[in-house]
Amino acid sequence: MSDWLHNLPVAWMALLVFGITYLFTAAIYAVVTILSVGERARSFKAISPGLLPVLGLIFGLFVVFTAAQVWTDNEKARSEIDREASALRNVVILATTFPKEFESRIRGLVRRYIADVARQEWPLMAQGAATLRAIPGAVAEALQATLAVIPNSEGQKTAQREMATALEIALDARRHRILISQSQVNLLKWSCLFAQALCTLIAIAMVHSDNRPASIMAMGIFATGVAASMLLILAHDRPFTGEISIKPDPLLQVMPERER
Repeated sequence: MSDWLHNLPVAWMALLVFGITYLFTAAIYAVVTILSVGERARSFKAISPGLLPVLGLIFGLFVVFTAAQVWTDNEKARSEIDREASALRNVVILATTFPKEFESRIRGLVRRYIADVARQEWPLMAQGAATLRAIPGAVAEALQATLAVIPNSEGQKTAQREMATALEIALDARRHRILISQSQVNLLKWSCLFAQALCTLIAIAMVHSDNRPASIMAMGIFATGVAASMLLILAHDRPFTGEISIKPDPLLQVMPERER
């Protein structure tokens, strides 16, 4: 799916998805109605209505399997952001056990890292263009400063180890966050969903070809369910893209304030 579609407001996305679904449904109904004459009409009526529940069940399973990936990606993304924010918060807290100069430096580096993530990295993740080629300079500098400091007590030794571990956790969470930003429902899955929905709509139109009001109502109901399922998956397909995407709020909440 192209970026412009994922970046649409939900209202416009819903209008587009429902509009296209109803348009295809109307086209299927019109074609089947035109073809359901003479011998073909008898052939259409020979199709067992018992086929419809099976086709509907298969479509439902496709939706469930596709949605499972989407929900898992979203939950993982939120979990990794929370883990990253928690680790950075721990770094800031542990830095208070060291002299003021070192603490100020760490607070500044953490602040710079979070600002860079929100300002530069988040838009790249929204485009699926963020990469792991380079380690963030602020975190690397903070890790080097932490390992270089000479602790004066057992408490500072413990804090030094914990800070180094927390910074490594933040980097690991960032890595997972970026990898998740590149995940989406692939074209094959979308194609299978569309194909199954198309087969079910055609079958409904054929089974009810001798009763036009029933055919219109049955196809309209199923088309509405198809559109709603597609919209739900599409709106959450890319965790960091779109109107209801995941924001960097947890990181911004732990951003140290500027020292006065």
